[in-house]
Amino acid sequence: MPTTAILALEDGRCFSGISFGASGTTTGEICFNTSMTGYQEVITDPSYRGQIVAMTYPMIGNYGVNTEDNESAGPHIRAFVIGELCEIPSNWRSQESLSSYLERHDILGIEGIDTRALTIHLRSLGAMRACVTTELSEADAIATAKNSAPMEGSDFVKEVTTKESYIWAEESRKWTLPNASIGETETYQELPPVKYRVVAIDFGLKYNQLRMLRQAGFEVEVVPAATSAEEILAKKPDGLFLTNGPGDPAALNYIHAELKQLITKLPTFGICLGNQLLAHAYGGKTFKLKFGHRGGNQPVKDLRSGKISITSQNHGFAVDPDSLPDDIEVTHINLNDNTVEGMRHKTLPIFSVQYHPEAAPGPNDAAHFFTDFAELIETSKINRE
Repeated sequence: MPTTAILALEDGRCFSGISFGASGTTTGEICFNTSMTGYQEVITDPSYRGQIVAMTYPMIGNYGVNTEDNESAGPHIRAFVIGELCEIPSNWRSQESLSSYLERHDILGIEGIDTRALTIHLRSLGAMRACVTTELSEADAIATAKNSAPMEGSDFVKEVTTKESYIWAEESRKWTLPNASIGETETYQELPPVKYRVVAIDFGLKYNQLRMLRQAGFEVEVVPAATSAEEILAKKPDGLFLTNGPGDPAALNYIHAELKQLITKLPTFGICLGNQLLAHAYGGKTFKLKFGHRGGNQPVKDLRSGKISITSQNHGFAVDPDSLPDDIEVTHINLNDNTVEGMRHKTLPIFSVQYHPEAAPGPNDAAHFFTDFAELIETSKINRE
């Protein structure tokens, strides 16, 4: 017999559906993602720490779950909200169903929700706290949502960052589907030799960032978010990479202070939360978006070339362009709302983007930034010599 589940929003709106995955009660900020595929990558993206994710695509789970598509060691979402669950996945790479995967990791799922109505509600009123439960009444679920912690002021980076430093040595070769008609069993593109060493500060990174850095000729040492500038500089890296991550960038003062020391000394590339933390290190500010940008179809304009890219995004905060000092140039904007999507320092070798050039899931329009980072380091070395 199916178990009823409730999604309750802090403003009193409730949706009733069917439970899958784990049972119980959980809370978090609810947001929506417009990607048509890549639900496993979404579930395992550490940037979703503390959030309940609703997928706008109507059927989820149709190709199952496998170990190779994880973007971190496990799920980070608080709960998963979908229109319809595919209970019998069909894909040669599938190792288990979405429901069994969420149950194994104690993550609540709710299906049968009118995700179109939910998305319109959130677009109109903005992101809000929510509760997903299989055991509370609607009234109690609404009260639980209202009493849960807000996203503003939260530091989830401490929960998702690596505990120890490590050198990335996992499989990073580009893989394509083998052509069985000509006898291929696997197709890999060989990795280039290591040319540069970079330190990646882990605010909640996705594995594909490390893969793409390796594909661009980098050896990557990943360090915890609270690593001091002195410790990083002692490693004598060629560059600094700032990853994505969850929570409110304004709440991370202990990181702002260290980055302020690092940006004058190392060529730097930042992604998503890394972009926002750079803004704070520059002396700028960030603000909370009404409902965030989450999905693989966000249009971004390069203000220098006029080129439009379709990008993968996952963020609920943005940089305030009016707060940036004169030596910072806004290089990219979001064409839906004109928010900042990229910056560069006018004199120092530093650039950053708000979106995800590593995608996973999403388009590859912005993948060039990893080779751009290598070129930035090379140019910086030549200039120093």
